[in-house]
Amino acid sequence: MTNTLSYASTPRLSSRVEQLHGSVIDSSTSLLASQTHDIVRFAMGAPNAELIPEADFARLFAAPSQGRFDYGATEGEPELIREVAAQLHRQGLAADPERILITTGGMQGLDIAFKLLIDAGDTVVVEAPTYTNGIGTAQSYQARILEAPIDQDGMVVEELPRLVAEHGQTPKAIYTVPNFQNPSGTTMSLERRRELLRLAEEWDAVIIDDDPYGTLRFEGEPVPSFAELSPGNPRIIQVRTFSKVLAPGLRIGWLELDPALRQLAINAKQSMDTCTGVPMQHIVADYLAEGALDAHIARLRGVYRERKYALINALADTFGEEVTTTNPEGGFFLWLTLGGRYAQVDAEELFPIALRHGVAYIPGPAFTASGTFHNALRLCFATSSPDRIREGVSRLHRALEEAIA
Repeated sequence: MTNTLSYASTPRLSSRVEQLHGSVIDSSTSLLASQTHDIVRFAMGAPNAELIPEADFARLFAAPSQGRFDYGATEGEPELIREVAAQLHRQGLAADPERILITTGGMQGLDIAFKLLIDAGDTVVVEAPTYTNGIGTAQSYQARILEAPIDQDGMVVEELPRLVAEHGQTPKAIYTVPNFQNPSGTTMSLERRRELLRLAEEWDAVIIDDDPYGTLRFEGEPVPSFAELSPGNPRIIQVRTFSKVLAPGLRIGWLELDPALRQLAINAKQSMDTCTGVPMQHIVADYLAEGALDAHIARLRGVYRERKYALINALADTFGEEVTTTNPEGGFFLWLTLGGRYAQVDAEELFPIALRHGVAYIPGPAFTASGTFHNALRLCFATSSPDRIREGVSRLHRALEEAIA
C-alpha cells in the first residue's frame, strides 16, 4: 500500500510578492530571442556587438588566472576600486575609494540603495516616465510611488512641493535619471538640480542619482552632477555602471555613497551575492589600467550621434508631424509620442503588430507606475546601424498604418 501525500497548490508567500512586477524591458530579451524572423531592435538599451571591445576582453581573459576565481572582498577588488577612482579623476570628478562599492551591475546598486532607505509605505518620488526597473525595485520594498512630470529640462522639480502636499507624505527618496534620461533622453537642468538638492534637505530625503549614460554626451555642454554641486553630501547616492559603455554582460557597476553608509551597503550586498564576479572585476580593472576607455567612449559618442540623427531624420521623413520626438544630447534613447492620425493608437496594442512587421520597441506604459503614456514608445538608437534604423522606421510605419486601417 502506498501512502500518497497531498500538497497545497501554492506555498504561503510574503505580502511583498504583490509588488514584484518584473520588467517589460528585461522580458523583451527572451521574447525577441524566441522570434524566428528578422527584427529591428529598438527595444533593449544595449550597445551592438561591434561596439563592444570583445578582442580586448578575450586577450585579457587569457591573463594568468591565479586568485581570479576565488571569493573576493564584498566591497570589490582593490584593483578595480583603484582604477574606477582613477578614471573618475581623469574625468575631472572627485573620487574617494572609501565611497566606492562595486556592484553586480547598476541594478544591484539600485536594489541596495532602496533596501537601505525604504520601509513599507515610504514615498519615493520618480520621474514619469522613468526607468521601469527603478520603479520596480522601489515597489519591491513596498514603496509608495509619487510620479513627477518631465519636460525638455527633465523632472519638473518646481511641481514637487505641490505634488508632495497633495500626496500627504514627504518622500524618503527621490529617484532620478538626470542625464539623457531613460526613456525620454532628456537632461535635468542645472537650476532644477540645485532646487532638488534644496528640497531633499528640506524633506530629509535622499537623492538616488542613477546615471548610466552621463559619459555618452555627444552634443551640448555637460551639467554638473548633484555630487559636484554638493560635495560630500550624505543625501546623495550615485548609481553607476559599465553596462552602457563597455558591455552589459559583464555586470559590473558601482555605488558612490557616504562612507558612513558604505558598511551598511556592504552588509546588504553580503546577503545578496557575497561579492561581484571576481573574474569580471579583473577584466574591467585590467582594461581601465591600459587606458583604453577614453578612446572607446570617444568612438561611442560619434557612433551614437550618427545613429540618433539617422533615427530622427527617418522619423521626420516618414511621419512628418504625425509624431513628435525628444532630441537627446547623448545616451541611447528618444521618446516618440503618437499624434495626428495615430493619436488614438495604443502603443501596447500596437506592439504585436509591430513585432509581426519585424520591429520591436518598449511601450510607454512600461515606464510608469500608473500605466499612462499609452500614446508613446521608447526607441533605442544605440543598437542598430543607420541603415537598420531606417528599415526599422519603415516597418514601424507599416505597423501603424495597419493599426489604423
